[in-house]
Amino acid sequence: MDAAEVQTALEALCAHERRYARGETLLRAGETTDSMGLVLEGSVTIKSDDVWGNRTILSHVGPGQFFAETYAFLKGSVLLVDVCANEDCRVLFFRLDGLQAPSGHAAPWQLRLLSNLLTISSRKNLALSGRSFHTSPKTIRGKVLAYLHSVSIQRRSGEFDLPFDRQQLADYLSVERTALSKELGKMRDAGLIAFHRNHFVLLSGDAGPNRP
Repeated sequence: MDAAEVQTALEALCAHERRYARGETLLRAGETTDSMGLVLEGSVTIKSDDVWGNRTILSHVGPGQFFAETYAFLKGSVLLVDVCANEDCRVLFFRLDGLQAPSGHAAPWQLRLLSNLLTISSRKNLALSGRSFHTSPKTIRGKVLAYLHSVSIQRRSGEFDLPFDRQQLADYLSVERTALSKELGKMRDAGLIAFHRNHFVLLSGDAGPNRP
């Protein structure tokens, strides 16, 4: 979009910025929203807490990435997840009802944004498919190796920082934190990985994902 189209889009979609402190909830499960969010600074996590106290982290959303676009587009749909500030952050919200236009009368910026939303949704589907690969192995080691391997492919490097702290990684992989920490220690001793906090290095090692 050119500058004029961007300004038109911001006005039509009632764009407004909000700031959140770490741990603050932006959107809550059980509610509805007519707006999607764009992270400008910081990051947020998409998570699900059930009535028994179990937490599952579904994704991490960093600067330049969107969230809640599906709920905003399907107006009235109840959120099944919480969106929480992973750190202090700034978020720009857009009301998607501003995309509605009579058939055949959509402005160029509306068509471009709809096309972009399709791309965003497709990427989200890939991310959720990836998570199913990460959580499908039966062992904790298998889950960790599947996730780290996926990250290394995406980053094109065997050394990288993860977006999760240890508890968040456990929640993402649907395992207990203590068991995860213990397994990470075993993997380090086996020469599979090296790590310090959320910085990981993949090594060759000689132990497969299903070996103790």
